[in-house]
Amino acid sequence: MKNPIEHLNKIFDNRIRLGVMSTLMVNEEINFNDLKQLMDVTDGNLASHLSTLEEHGYIKVHKGFIGRKTNTTYSITKAGEKSFKEHIEALEAMIKGIR
Repeated sequence: MKNPIEHLNKIFDNRIRLGVMSTLMVNEEINFNDLKQLMDVTDGNLASHLSTLEEHGYIKVHKGFIGRKTNTTYSITKAGEKSFKEHIEALEAMIKGIR
């Protein structure tokens, strides 16, 4: 029997990172506060997961201002999109293969 988890990406094991990547797959970009509200997590918790995704090259961080307030938005990279699609395909294969 083949190893059913062989092609899963460990970075996407965490539910918050999975949620962030899922959100970015269907949205061109999203700002920190909207993402925090959507994921229902604290600033620090979200920031640490976003840092992990950024360090692996899966997301891009865009820092700017709206008026005098800082605005940080996130978007998915081509590498992030490719890796996440592969992860989803591996999950689907695992589900189909376990019967």
